[in-house]
Amino acid sequence: MKSPVDKLLGKHQDLIHTDGMKVTSHTHREDNENWFLHTLMIEGCDAPFKFKRKKRYKNLKGKLVNMTYYVDYDIVAGFEIETMRVVRIKLH
Repeated sequence: MKSPVDKLLGKHQDLIHTDGMKVTSHTHREDNENWFLHTLMIEGCDAPFKFKRKKRYKNLKGKLVNMTYYVDYDIVAGFEIETMRVVRIKLH
């Protein structure tokens, strides 16, 4: 039987899955009245990893996480910046 990650990766070819990534920074802020936008920085990676949740999430700074994500791009002050859009995150 396939794991949930294997099922996701089979359906969506652009997804990337990594295990045991160390979180160096974790911030969260209200995106609108019902959602919190979380931003993670990962050791050895310059791109931010972003995800939304309806509630605050525990602080992940210094923790190891497994993530499944897409490469995405945001426009900030006219510049295109690479970001990672997280679709699944679990503590390692």
